[in-house]
This record gives sequence, structure tokens and C-alpha cells, in this order.
Amino acid sequence: MITDISSVVRTQEFAESLLRTLPSSMEYHNIHHTREVVEAAELLGKQGGLNSEELENVLIAAWLHDIGYVKSCQEHEAVGVELAKPFLDEIAIGPERTQAVIDCIMATKMPQNPHTKTAEILCDADLYHLSSDTFFERSESLRQEMKNNFGKIGKRKWMQGSIALLEKHHYFTAYGKEVLAPLKEKNLKKARRKLAELEEEESGKAPENHKPEEEIKKTKRPERGIETMFRMTSQNHFQLSAMADNKANIMISVNTIIVSLIISILIRKLEEWPQLVIPTVMLTASCLTATIFAILATRPNVSGGRFSKEDIHQKQANLLFFGNFHKMDLEDYEWGMKEMMNDSDFLYSSMTRDIYYLGKVLGKKYKLLRFSYTIFMFGFAASVLAFGIAAYYFPVK
Repeated sequence: MITDISSVVRTQEFAESLLRTLPSSMEYHNIHHTREVVEAAELLGKQGGLNSEELENVLIAAWLHDIGYVKSCQEHEAVGVELAKPFLDEIAIGPERTQAVIDCIMATKMPQNPHTKTAEILCDADLYHLSSDTFFERSESLRQEMKNNFGKIGKRKWMQGSIALLEKHHYFTAYGKEVLAPLKEKNLKKARRKLAELEEEESGKAPENHKPEEEIKKTKRPERGIETMFRMTSQNHFQLSAMADNKANIMISVNTIIVSLIISILIRKLEEWPQLVIPTVMLTASCLTATIFAILATRPNVSGGRFSKEDIHQKQANLLFFGNFHKMDLEDYEWGMKEMMNDSDFLYSSMTRDIYYLGKVLGKKYKLLRFSYTIFMFGFAASVLAFGIAAYYFPVK
């Protein structure tokens, strides 16, 4: 981990104090973007096997890489370096590390040209959004920023530029090439489709794959219907779970009462009535076994309680189930929820997984309850029959 966390914390405070002064017209290059880059840099740094000092250098550079925007939108990297130098001297990280931070910042200038491993990581972190599910949202924020500062840019022209960027860009790190590049390709395909739609709208022509209105209504996803389906399915699962718990409680109560009566009354009489030993053992074993299965049906099972940022990026975590986050800090959980809410596919897949695993739990519960009721039914019937046989053939004298 980081050797001197205070350097990163002080850098964060310094950078945020400057970035908060940016005007509202800076809709993309702002404190939110910088925080995203820092998170991505930390992920890529750990994936890239950086040592603690290298990782600290990358995080410091990530916090400082856009502070130049407080003075100029042109050559902001160089401006940012000039602003950063006095601060880097102040935190006394040394000339070699200061130069490493400066190299990282300057490498982010487009077109990116990193010469060190740490610079490669910051470059990939700076354009991490190209592979994210929020790419089009972030791209629109950048378009609005350019519009506010340099004049209007049409959506079609902007989309053409975004496609050109996606086509020319390549990640430098191994993680970027293996994990992020395929995700960027998906965004490229979506961008090409969006461009085709924009061109069709501007030309006033129907798309080549235009479908009749009736067919569009059939293929359009009914969002409200999906939400109702998820809500009703979840409610049904919870009701079934409550019913299973009630059935288990009934079985536990009945059997514990029977066992208590056997222990308190019948066992003391077995010396006088030895013929009732076998029926008593049968009844006790049946009730005890049925109780154990009923308890197993209601016994809670809690998982590890933690998820990683990698799980979120890979859409593998289900944040709707408390067992996956009960040991996490609130800040990490809020970040994960925001990532999920910004991605409708991730959200719906999480809800689907939640219902699926609720169903798996219900299946296990009802299976154990069936064993419990079956054992009680046959065991109780056999025990009563054994008591009857004992009383008939070996009457109490």
C-alpha cells in the first residue's frame, strides 16, 4: 500500500481547492472527472503491480493532471505543471519523484505519449471512460463544455469526432488492452449506430431497417411493465419465504412440546413400563429429526459481506443483497450503487440475480421443510402404532 498517505491526502486537498473554483461551464473537466481518474488510476496501478511509491506518484499526478484548467483551457497540462511545482516542493517528495509526477501529467496531453509505466497508467485512467457504461453521458458533458467555451457543436459532428477518437485510441497497460479495450469496442459499435440514427434524422429519411409502427410497439421494452414484474416477483418471493418460516416455526413448536412431555413424564415411567421403550425412542427420534430439519430451513446463511471495485466493473456484484455489502464502508457502497444505477443493464441484471438467488434459497427452505413434515408424519404415525401394539400385546399390569 501507499507508504505516506499524507502526501496523497494533501495533494487531494490542494487539487480540490483549485478545482472547486472552476466555473459551472466546465461540465466535464471538473472535480467529478478528477475523482473518477483517481479511482481508475488506483485500480490500474494495483492491476499493474506498482510498488507503493509508484502508486503514490500516479495518484498524486491524477489529482493534479487537470488543475491547469483553473487558468486556461489551452495547454492546460503545462499550466498545471507550473501550478503543481511549488506544491510538490512543499510536500517534499524529492526531485526524482517530482519529475515522475510531471512526466505523468504531460503524457496525458493529446495525443497521449507516455514513456514510463506510471505515465501509461495515468493515460489509461484519464480515458478510462471510453470503456465505461457512462461513456455517452460523459461525452455529452464534454460537448456541452466545448459549447460553453468555444461555441456550438452539432451532435452529428460531435459523434463523428467521438468515433474517430475511439477508433484511433489504444490503451497502454495490460489491463487496458485485455479488459478495457473490448468494452471500448462495444461503445464504438453503439456510437456508430447512434451516428447512423442522427444522420437519418437530419436527412429526414427512414432508416434502412425501419420497422412498421406495430412492430416497434412489440419490440419496445415496456419499462413500467418490467418494474412491475420485478416488484411483484420480489413480493411473491418474500411472502413465500415468510410462509416457509411460519411452517418451520409450527413444526419446531409442536415437536419441542412433544419432546418436553416425553422427557418430563414418559421417561420416568419406562422402568415400570419397559414395553414402551421402543415406541418412546421412535417418537423422540422422529420429533428430534423433524425439528433439526425445520431449524435448518430457517437458519440464516450470510456471505462474506464485501465486494471489490473490480466486481462492479465486471458487473458481478449483487448490491441488492445485504450479504454482499454488510462489511463495506458506506462510501464504497454508495459508489457501487451509483455505478449500478447509472447502468440500466447492470441494474436489471442485479435485480434478476437477486430474484434468482431468492428462489434458490426458497427451494432449499421448502425442500428441508418437506423432509421435516414427512419425517414427522411417518414417524409420528409409526410411533402411535408402536404404542398401540405395545399396549395390546404387553398390557400394563
